[in-house]
Amino acid sequence: MACLSLGFVEQLLIWLIVVIAVVAVIKLLIPFVDGLTGYAIIGQIISILLWAIVAIMIVYVIFALLGCLLGFGPGIHLPR
Repeated sequence: MACLSLGFVEQLLIWLIVVIAVVAVIKLLIPFVDGLTGYAIIGQIISILLWAIVAIMIVYVIFALLGCLLGFGPGIHLPR
């Protein structure tokens, strides 16, 4: 798939929707885990790890797009 083609944008938007849905579900489950264990720190740890993973994904996409635009890389290889 070529850089910045319609297929690429479609795959990127699909993965964006999936990530947002997973984040929303995990954020809904954090209060349940807190109530189940009795330790609020576990929910905070899960929240921090969740946002760290999202931030890593954003950095990966930004650098892949920069590489694509500047001609240094083959682009982003998103799984189907």
